[in-house]
Amino acid sequence: MGETRIHRVEGIRFSGNRMNLIVDDQEYRVNVDEISDRLARADQEQRGNFEVSPSGYGIHWPEIDEDVSIDGIIGTKTAVRERPPRKSETAAS
Repeated sequence: MGETRIHRVEGIRFSGNRMNLIVDDQEYRVNVDEISDRLARADQEQRGNFEVSPSGYGIHWPEIDEDVSIDGIIGTKTAVRERPPRKSETAAS
């Protein structure tokens, strides 16, 4: 039996202390200070070295020994979900 995939993580990038990630076709912006002290103190190279679990359950940063669940990230009060523009909205521009 194969492992059930909880989330599909499509991209993770950092800009200052903000993590931008795309999960299940939705983009989220999260202040790393709100989710992890270790991640907040990490440099850009350490932040860029991460592994997404095969199930899509979490993200692991081996250099700083940090694990964060995707549900924990996108469920925080500070996570801002950005809805992609609808085709009708982009056509009107």
